[in-house]
Amino acid sequence: MNTLHHYNPDDPYPESDGLPMAENTQQYDWLVKIKENLEILFADQEDVFIAGDLFWYPLPDRKLTYPIAPDVMVVFGRPKGRRGSYRQWEEDGIAPQVVFEILSPSNTALEMINKRNFYDQYGVQEYYVYNPDNNKLEIWTRQNSQLNKTKHVHGWISPLLKIRFAIKDNTMQIFYPSGKPFLNSVELNQYAEEAAHRADIAEQRAENAEQRAENQERQAETAKQQMKIAKQLATEAEQRAQAERKEKELALAELAQLRTLLIQAKN
Repeated sequence: MNTLHHYNPDDPYPESDGLPMAENTQQYDWLVKIKENLEILFADQEDVFIAGDLFWYPLPDRKLTYPIAPDVMVVFGRPKGRRGSYRQWEEDGIAPQVVFEILSPSNTALEMINKRNFYDQYGVQEYYVYNPDNNKLEIWTRQNSQLNKTKHVHGWISPLLKIRFAIKDNTMQIFYPSGKPFLNSVELNQYAEEAAHRADIAEQRAENAEQRAENQERQAETAKQQMKIAKQLATEAEQRAQAERKEKELALAELAQLRTLLIQAKN
């Protein structure tokens, strides 16, 4: 979060003031965590621009105002893409609607008041200020055309981002609309590896199930063939039995006829 008060007519809209993005690792970690998780949240929406530590120039006339680089800003209605700075007059006049600031020990009360006044004047709808040192979160929302401090005793859901904030014993937690927590880069990588591992296991199980299904299908086909053969053998056996019964009947008839002839010959 930097401001740029000096003015150089040869370079009226510089992209950097030469200062570091963050003053300490804690501030940097929070900045990256919020920015990258918001990028993930809105990855499928091409008209949501998200940036970290990018100078925002609300007016082309540098004599009227100075730029500010919010730690994180979200702009609805503007396409994603590279920008050296956010020049509002080149962005259909659309101001960032959501701004995050992560406090560091060097921030003064006057500095933060001036920044809030800047955001208030130029149209920010939701303004979040988090102090990781004392685990305090301030939320400012636009009501009646100005930013007003908003209470969040039992947590808070952003009207625009739909994410949920919760202050725990020693840190702030932020949750996606789905309920999944915001994760840092290490946690995201671990989550991705675990998801990939679960996918591999699921794929192996699917392959095993498919193999079992194929085996069962082959077994069923074998049983079907065996049943067909058994049925054919049974039919052939029945046919043989019928033929043998017929031969027996003929033999008995022939024997009876011979007996009749013998009796007649004796008489």
